[in-house]
Amino acid sequence: MASATTYRLEAFNTATASANKIHDDAVAKAYGFRGGLVPGVDVYAYITHAPAERWGPAWLRHGSIAVRFDHPVYDGQRITVTASAQDGPGGEELRVVVTDPDGVACATATASLRALVDERPLPAAAPLPTIRPPASAAALPPGATLGSLSDVLDLERHRTYLADVRETLPIYTEQPCAHPGWLLRFANTVLSSNVELGPWIHVASDVTLLGLTLPGQAIDVRAAVVEETERKGHRFAELDVAVLADGQLVQRIHHTAIHTPRRR
Repeated sequence: MASATTYRLEAFNTATASANKIHDDAVAKAYGFRGGLVPGVDVYAYITHAPAERWGPAWLRHGSIAVRFDHPVYDGQRITVTASAQDGPGGEELRVVVTDPDGVACATATASLRALVDERPLPAAAPLPTIRPPASAAALPPGATLGSLSDVLDLERHRTYLADVRETLPIYTEQPCAHPGWLLRFANTVLSSNVELGPWIHVASDVTLLGLTLPGQAIDVRAAVVEETERKGHRFAELDVAVLADGQLVQRIHHTAIHTPRRR
């Protein structure tokens, strides 16, 4: 690979029917956006194409990536994803930048073929609440264990997902195995399954990848609150999320979202 590679794709808003109305044009405009936002987890999926293409399944088994979302990506935009190789403290890294048609950097990420070690115990399994409380500092105290999720990797649903996020790499279909973006969606879902949310925004994720998730495996998603804070009128939640497949840890995620954004 040369020092930098670039590819382009047309962004697609997969969440127009979502309960999160930040993906709806009318609601998003009330918060100062031009229209409904393409989900951050899908922009993340666009980004992961570069390290997965460079390092293959090895990255899915023992890699890491930290991504930040700075500006919105909108449905139908022709975006550019640029990946540059650079030296890092643990070896080669990829610096990935997503830019919109105006050249604005919408998301940035650093990926590595090195799994980060998290010495903390995994979040405990817990039942989902019968009634979700409104998202607030009181509902999301640091250290709180959130209700867990369960699922299974279904190939038909996964093929639809791959098409939606414009993924063409054969590593997800030849073995096959779960796309890291599909797994990151659980970090959003575990938050929305535990508290009642209005429009909300995914702003960052630090992900350690620790194994392949294969068809038919039982997926267990556990989470705990790391922090709940206020910044510039927005209320943020940071979560520690563990994704297990047949009992084996396959992803550990530090997930950050604005659970209650400031209105325009």
